[in-house]
Amino acid sequence: MELYLKKVRGKGRGVFCTIDLNEGDIIEVCPVIVCPPKDCKHLDKTTLYHYYFQWGNDGKSAGVVCGFGPMYNHSYNPNAVYETFYEKHIFRVKARRFIKANTEITINYNFYQDEQTPVWCDLDKEKTDDKKRAHTATKNAEKKVAKKTEKKPVKKADKK
Repeated sequence: MELYLKKVRGKGRGVFCTIDLNEGDIIEVCPVIVCPPKDCKHLDKTTLYHYYFQWGNDGKSAGVVCGFGPMYNHSYNPNAVYETFYEKHIFRVKARRFIKANTEITINYNFYQDEQTPVWCDLDKEKTDDKKRAHTATKNAEKKVAKKTEKKPVKKADKK
């Protein structure tokens, strides 16, 4: 079995597998580098911000998952699940159902496979979409004002 990364429209890179996977197949076992809570505020200021997981029973530590672990994209209907083994510092991904070869492998960032609570990437997207809508609305309003105040050519009276 070979895992690989591929660009996915609207998501960045995603994880794929070269072979079919059956329900329950272990896709990957990833070692985890655990950072104590005091380090999380520093991680939040780095590129790793979008790639680490809350770690430990209290969720206050950070788990920097190695391998393809941080590259699995989120889905509210994922075809894979992840399991955390806090004491062993392990993050394991396994197939939730049959996954055809060369299909993106997704997990639910909420941990529970059927949990529908919005996750950070959806909230970030909403903020970005809101900013785009506000920007577009402002530009459209500016265009309308400019059009209304635009000087129109004055017609000269016909000479008789």
